Amino acid sequence: MRRFAIAIALTAGLALSQPPNVKHAARQPASKSVTSKASALDKATFEAYVRHLFVWPQPIQVSVGDPQPSELPGFEEVTVHAESGNAKQDEKFFISKNGQKIVRGMIYDVAKNPFQPDLAKLNVEYQPQIGTQGASVAMVEFSDFECRYCRQQAKTLRENLLAAYPKDVHLYYLDFPLETIHPWAHAAALAGRCVYHQSEAQFWEFHDWIFEHQAEIKTVDDLHSRVHDWAEAQHLDQPKLEACQAAPATEAEVQRTIALGKRVNVGSTPTMFVNGRPLVGAVNWPELRRVIDYEIGYQQTAKNAGEACGCDAGLAKIGVK
Repeated sequence: MRRFAIAIALTAGLALSQPPNVKHAARQPASKSVTSKASALDKATFEAYVRHLFVWPQPIQVSVGDPQPSELPGFEEVTVHAESGNAKQDEKFFISKNGQKIVRGMIYDVAKNPFQPDLAKLNVEYQPQIGTQGASVAMVEFSDFECRYCRQQAKTLRENLLAAYPKDVHLYYLDFPLETIHPWAHAAALAGRCVYHQSEAQFWEFHDWIFEHQAEIKTVDDLHSRVHDWAEAQHLDQPKLEACQAAPATEAEVQRTIALGKRVNVGSTPTMFVNGRPLVGAVNWPELRRVIDYEIGYQQTAKNAGEACGCDAGLAKIGVK
């Protein structure tokens, strides 16, 4: 699922002034001239401006947040939230206090890891994981069992990640089912959680199996039937598995990972965070390896991310069952 925003470039110092209302006359006394200026602090004006900036037509829902204090002197921070179906996106802007200038972008503290805000939110406690505890590179993947791009990413990760990095990488899997476009994804996430509760090793067997047979599954009932047969073949506790899938506690677990994804601006799947660095969409192995290799080398001296950095920019929780 691709993000629906188009623009990715920094937009800074954009004037919002409108031309004065000039009447057709030979002369007009200066005292009677009227200059009308739009203000980005007016929500309707700013919404129209942002819709034009990103090419967001009316079917896309756009909401403009209230101005908040910012670290940029003379500017207030405003978050714009856009939503279309299950696709969501937040954009941060800084608006001058007179409403005439806009800066779009991020403010970084050169003394801190640029991805520290997201790392602090990525609570991976009680999530399926593979790799080495205490690795220099921690990866968090938000995925959807019905998403074909996630199937592609899963194949890439399972075939390459541990073979290339048996000690340097630790991967966590978090559910982010896109329910509005994938009718059985949520039920699959519940089933996966329940398999995980019985055996983490079996979860990864389930992960590989469901992605392999993704195209064959048509409905929620079809999913349940196939999961039942698979679990029986794996000698899992069937009554326990079925009770778990219907339990409110399991639903709460899936809702927690969905809420966590939204907190770090996940709007599509797959989305991965490599030591906090967001990678949106299916990433091919050469490109992913380039990012991982860079982080491994960088963390040898920076020590400001990963699980054994001894820093304040690690994941929020170490993922343990």
